Amino acid sequence: MSHQHASVLREFTVAGAQDGPYGIAAGADGALWVTLVHSGRIARLATDGAVEEFPLDAPDCRPTVIVPGPDGALWFTRNGDHRIGRVTTDGEQTSFPVPTPEAGPYGIAPGPEDTVWYTALSADRIGRVTVDGGVTEFELPVEGGFPSALVQGPDGALWFTLNQADAIGRITVDGDVTVHPLPTQGAGPVGITSDGEALWFVEIMANAVGRISLDGTVEEFPLPDPAAKPHAIVAAGRGDCWFTEWGGNRVGRITARPGEAPEITGYDLASPSSEPHGITVGPDGALWVALETGAVARLHG
Repeated sequence: MSHQHASVLREFTVAGAQDGPYGIAAGADGALWVTLVHSGRIARLATDGAVEEFPLDAPDCRPTVIVPGPDGALWFTRNGDHRIGRVTTDGEQTSFPVPTPEAGPYGIAPGPEDTVWYTALSADRIGRVTVDGGVTEFELPVEGGFPSALVQGPDGALWFTLNQADAIGRITVDGDVTVHPLPTQGAGPVGITSDGEALWFVEIMANAVGRISLDGTVEEFPLPDPAAKPHAIVAAGRGDCWFTEWGGNRVGRITARPGEAPEITGYDLASPSSEPHGITVGPDGALWVALETGAVARLHG
């Protein structure tokens, strides 16, 4: 693994360090939308650096992961009050309670047929929300698995990490579940993404990046830094993924060429101990990273 200084064009302060920028997504309006997990707000960051904040109706709702929805709005999990939130690009807000008490919704992703799917971290369930707020939950065949992040795969199913079960799950739109155990015990998978051909995920406890094909074949690629703690991952293209190293204060990149071992590169962030977390490809093609210490960094791809 080679280490380089990332080409950080600019670092934008969007909140205080106590607010905790966590999730980040590119909106249909060409801006970046950021969850402020500790202060119950959503921030909108224009690419020129202008910041606008939207307080939520419950300061302790803990907005967590955020994604663009099929209706052009931004959808996000409210881990603190067990709701799914929605904010339009004009700032109009709605939210929907999840059926299971104390479910702890965490991961969220757009799905097929104008739906949004989420993980119920504390309830061993996967949920589906229609754009009009209809919610259905499916129970998983794993107890205490901590379903974390999820993403729609190339096959139309939703693929998700089971953080405490050391497995990758797959659920169809009808609720049929398949569980694929990982080779490494104590891996702690969290973030997951699709590159259009396979699913890529990060193992926060094993300090590795993994790839799982649609037939369930798993490959794991260790990172050289034993304190990297990779957390979130996004695909920029087929065989090209970027991930945050929360413990290593850097952004990593893994590229996989056919028939060759993947190449892993680490890009050190300029600010020390910036706690990089959420990552997304922006409307400008750059990588945008939420730094839990209060800022958003823009990196060249």
